This record gives sequence, C-alpha cells and structure tokens, in this order.
Amino acid sequence: MRGFAVALVLGLGVLAIAAQNSAFAADEDNTIYMQLKGGKVVIQLRPDIAPKHVARVKKLAKEKFFDGIVFHRVIDGFMAQSGDPSGTGTGGSMYPVLPAEFSSAPF
Repeated sequence: MRGFAVALVLGLGVLAIAAQNSAFAADEDNTIYMQLKGGKVVIQLRPDIAPKHVARVKKLAKEKFFDGIVFHRVIDGFMAQSGDPSGTGTGGSMYPVLPAEFSSAPF
C-alpha cells in the first residue's frame, strides 16, 4: 500500500468520526482509535465497502505499523495524509499494492 493516505482510504471504505459524537455506535471489530495531540479520533472501518483495504489497515494496525508515523501532508479543513514511515508520502508498507475498491457510498 505505497503512499497510504488517510484521505484516500476515506474514499475506499474508512470513515473517520470524532470521538465526541455521541450518536456514533462503534462496531468494535471494525473500529480503530487514533490518539493525536489534540485528542482521540475514532476511525470506523467499512469492510462492506472495501474489504481488502479494511483487512490491510487492520493488519498494519495490529503490527503497529502506524505507531509514531507523522502526517506528511495536511490541508487545513480538508484532509490529512499519513501512513508513510519515511514521512514523505512516497513510501509504504512491505505488502503489495492493493487494487482499488471503488464505491458509490457517501463518505
């Protein structure tokens, strides 16, 4: 998953939801918690939309691949990209690139 980007994954079956949203009922098997300086972010994975990408994100998270990785690109009010251990946006994990899992589901 070269150049894994949070913004890209949002379009491929991952929905980030602020932890303060009390209307959100998490599916714990498909929920990842990201601790940032500004607080906790809840990421709801959507295996019904992008099963291969969700499986990869879960695998990498269990391997602690994302621990300590910086956001290499941030556009205020729009998106943040992360997941590259080099911090440049040009790297990725040791696993092969996944095929796109496009969907018309809103995010």
